[in-house]
Amino acid sequence: MLKNVAAVLLDGVHPFELGVVCEVFGIDRSDEGLPVYDFAVVSAEGPSLGTHVGGLTVSTPYGLGRLEEADLIAVPAGSKYVTRDYPPELLDSLVRAVGRGARVLSVCSGVFALGAAGLLDGRRCSVHWRQARELAVRFPRAIIEPDVLYVDEDPVITSAGTAAGIDACLHIVRKEQGPEVANKIARRMVVPPHRDGGQAQYIERPLPRSQCDTVGGVLAWMGRNLDKEVTVEQLAVRAHMSPRTFARRFQQETGTTPYRWILRQRVLLAQELLEGTDETMDTIADRAGFGTAAALRHQFVRALGTTPNAYRRMFRGPQAA
Repeated sequence: MLKNVAAVLLDGVHPFELGVVCEVFGIDRSDEGLPVYDFAVVSAEGPSLGTHVGGLTVSTPYGLGRLEEADLIAVPAGSKYVTRDYPPELLDSLVRAVGRGARVLSVCSGVFALGAAGLLDGRRCSVHWRQARELAVRFPRAIIEPDVLYVDEDPVITSAGTAAGIDACLHIVRKEQGPEVANKIARRMVVPPHRDGGQAQYIERPLPRSQCDTVGGVLAWMGRNLDKEVTVEQLAVRAHMSPRTFARRFQQETGTTPYRWILRQRVLLAQELLEGTDETMDTIADRAGFGTAAALRHQFVRALGTTPNAYRRMFRGPQAA
């Protein structure tokens, strides 16, 4: 049963990510019959820390010894967490916590502390999409899922960007105390108790550009003619190659196939039109080369984990849908 929760305070901690954990687990909501957690902010680097964000100084009377009794240890994000070293005493505490059956949770870049403790080895994990590559390089044994809001590899739970920490915290509450408790806490926080989709819809994925002239001209033509249906054979003729040679060169220079390249380009164009215009789904589907609104929806959901209408509502407000 989840009763005792501790948030780790490290130099450079981001106030919002720390506040997410404090808001979910550190507020007394007993007036609504909700559980009250034995919550503490625990310093890993001394009793008083100045953050690099917002000019705040955070003090706490609790040291690392407080982690030994926690059912859940949360490590919020912070400045330079991607490259910094972590106190060996903290890493040992995290490993011991998992060993005795406690859970550990990371919010955004806090996952790098879990990686330094060896807790990501062989485990699926999530991180902010901008830091996925650095996490993979630093901890090659981690199995990174960059498209999701959080990953539950009990007892290690990792979340992506800032607000995804809320999703992960509420997930833990839902798992331990049930959906009614999680829903009531979410209602008090004025946030959705569960968000559909993942962080894929937020990720900037510029298409790889060819550094050679072999298929560069064909790429430019494809980008200008997304509404046209083309075959590898037609593209090969334009590049003055055999279809087999063209397909091989295309893969070498872009890292993907012609079909996947043009499909991703169409999704990107659809995103731009949904964010910046009031055009109908049929018009967007036609301009982006999907043909029908149904085909647009199918490929959009496959690529981004959300529907075109939901995407437009998120970026332009409910009235835009």
